[in-house]
Amino acid sequence: MIKNYLKTAIRSLKANIGFTTINVLGLALGLTAGLLIILYVVDELRYDTYNKKADMIFRVNTDTRFGPASTSMAIAAPIVAGALKSNFPEVAQTVRILPTAYRFRKGQEQVLEERGAFCDPSVFSVFTLPMIQGDPATALNLPHSIVISESTARKYFDQTDVVGRDLMLTSDHDSSSAFRITGVIQDIPAQSHFHFDYLLSMDAVRVSHADYFFALFPFSTYILLQPGTDAQRLEAKFPSWIRKTLAGPDYEYDALEKKGYYYRLNLTPLKDIHLHSNRENELGRNGNIQYIYIFAATALLILVVACINFMNLATARSANRAKEVGVRKVLGSSRGSLIAQFLSESMLVTGLATLIALTAAWVSLPWFNQLSGKMLAVSASTLEWLLPSILGIVLIVGGLAGAYPAFFLSSFQPVDVLKGKLKSGFKGSNIRSFLVIFQFGISIFLIIGTLIVYSQLQYIRNKDLGFDRNRVLVVRNAGVIDHPELLKDAVSHLPGVLSSTLSRFSPTGEERWHNYGSTKENNNSLQTEFWPVDEDYLTTMGMRLVQGRDFSKALSTDTSAIIINETAAGMLSYAQDPLNRKIYYGAAQKEYHVIGIVKDFNFNSLRDNVTPLMMVLNTPLVRRWAGTPATDLHIRIQSADLPDLIDRIRQAWKGLAPQQRFDYSFMDKDFDGIYRSEQRMSEVLVSFTILALFIACLGLLGLAAFAAEQRTKEIGIRKVLGASVGAIVGMLSRDFLKLVFIAILIASPIAWWLMHKWLQDFAYRTVIHWWIPVIAGLLAILIALVTISTQSIRAATADPAKSLKAE
Repeated sequence: MIKNYLKTAIRSLKANIGFTTINVLGLALGLTAGLLIILYVVDELRYDTYNKKADMIFRVNTDTRFGPASTSMAIAAPIVAGALKSNFPEVAQTVRILPTAYRFRKGQEQVLEERGAFCDPSVFSVFTLPMIQGDPATALNLPHSIVISESTARKYFDQTDVVGRDLMLTSDHDSSSAFRITGVIQDIPAQSHFHFDYLLSMDAVRVSHADYFFALFPFSTYILLQPGTDAQRLEAKFPSWIRKTLAGPDYEYDALEKKGYYYRLNLTPLKDIHLHSNRENELGRNGNIQYIYIFAATALLILVVACINFMNLATARSANRAKEVGVRKVLGSSRGSLIAQFLSESMLVTGLATLIALTAAWVSLPWFNQLSGKMLAVSASTLEWLLPSILGIVLIVGGLAGAYPAFFLSSFQPVDVLKGKLKSGFKGSNIRSFLVIFQFGISIFLIIGTLIVYSQLQYIRNKDLGFDRNRVLVVRNAGVIDHPELLKDAVSHLPGVLSSTLSRFSPTGEERWHNYGSTKENNNSLQTEFWPVDEDYLTTMGMRLVQGRDFSKALSTDTSAIIINETAAGMLSYAQDPLNRKIYYGAAQKEYHVIGIVKDFNFNSLRDNVTPLMMVLNTPLVRRWAGTPATDLHIRIQSADLPDLIDRIRQAWKGLAPQQRFDYSFMDKDFDGIYRSEQRMSEVLVSFTILALFIACLGLLGLAAFAAEQRTKEIGIRKVLGASVGAIVGMLSRDFLKLVFIAILIASPIAWWLMHKWLQDFAYRTVIHWWIPVIAGLLAILIALVTISTQSIRAATADPAKSLKAE
């Protein structure tokens, strides 16, 4: 029986090769998009699941409020890890991770390796980091021990059997030291929220022993819970424990709470970090669960559009197959056998489309990787879930796409069919009209969404950020030079260099330093960013003072001067002019006097409001606080021959640091990198919106061809009676364009509402202009008109004698 169904299905599909091609192509394109997006979504959802104990690993976060400003950080004070393990039996193990960067000696050259971290020895018992060589129990026990990744071992030694050998490492604040390799681990998987090429012993970090709860150095702290522990119940115990622990005279936490201040710890599950965490001091740029929802919805919508094509074309052909159904029923075929017949055709088309989609997805995977910034590949582990998924897709899509046509066609009554009472043509089905509206509604929704995402990206690029990121060259890690100011002086004299500044902090960088400032005048405290800079920082960055003056080399008193931004000035609530007021900073209550107010500038993502910031001169005392000297040289340039200027800067670098690699970037490119995920989302949406429109137009093309075919004799008569080609094209197009217009009216407010919700995540966002839905609607009408006209013009210009002769 099944063999007979397949034979009949193949015969029917061959007899209508045009419609079959449109169906197969539409489904294949929809499935290709679906497969690519499924690979992307699964890759995002699998972050950190390589850890065998992933379900019991949590990161400890710190939320603080001191004064008007509050912070949400993905770090904890160094003391927190040990305190949690000592006070809560639910905590089986803890580990702290402190990112770092060192230069590795390779021959006569020193290579900067930025992906490093200091770790507690327990890192191997918390995270799954398989060790190829060495003993994980003792690998990081000694201060000058180092564990390197497999790729790092091959990079420096061309082999992995390197335990016991030494690596010469140089940091910005230490002299060169020999580190003994005590282990080699497998490369950390790409689906990890942190990526390190080498791990160093935490014992080498002096501040790791700080026993002050407010010492918020960037230590990422993780806990491993005992089996069966309820993380929420554990987290609920933290407030009372903190209140009890900080009740002494060192903290006076009760007094702080009365002012509305707080210090809180909370937990984030390891598997939630990548998609659900966007705190300060993350170990890397995480993903966004919203984008997963958007991509998954896009894939689903494209598949729906492809299924609608199938249903529309199958029901539109119902008049041509009505007599077949009638004859079959007269000859004794049951409705069940007819349903099976039509479902077998649907499954055959879906199966063929799936084979084409698999090939297309595999071929287009490199392009999609480049577009999405992924390294997706089809491996054996991928096939374990992909093959069952594909089978499920074939059954679901084939069943859904073929169910309505099967039940619709099998319901024909033989008497009505043979008497010719069945309606035919485009107007014969309200369901089909609804599906066309739904199909184009999806396409219009995607067009509006894409235009709004693009508009937001353009807003971000063109917004006045309070600094000028254009034409600023950033020379990385100038702190490796014994006296980096010599490099600054040499570069400043080059033609084409307008100004330069040394600082480890940049509005487009990731380096941040939090501390606390207070005023005795109004007893106000404030947690702020604290940036050591030099006298040329504001000029080089293109920042503007709204009050006061800049730092000056001529004034020795400026070592105790401070410049604050407008937000900090507002939150400190000065009763009078803030200039020359005193601010006491940090635990040591170092006294500074305010000499200037800098206009607010964005140094975080535009998803966040500007936060308080204070700048001081980068003195030796401040460098000791910060732990490193100024590391980056920012150079404002204006040169017609940029390659020559960069080469001159490189020569100045080599003259001072011949063995150090010269690394540089441009600030505007660094800024674009902050919004790379939004940029990629925009590009993916554009690509798949075009694909959805193309699939919708394929279906519209098939429907227009069928409508013209059904009205061939009517067209012939109208032409004989003198109707023009334009009138006939308008007659055939009117019904379709009416449905597209209805789709615009329905889809536009829905798209506006959903994209408005998306924009709420940005503190600084564009306005959804009235012309965006208008442009989307006009574009949809134009595309639909062009699609319909290709068939309408063909039918209108056909010889009427041929159609009338058939009568």
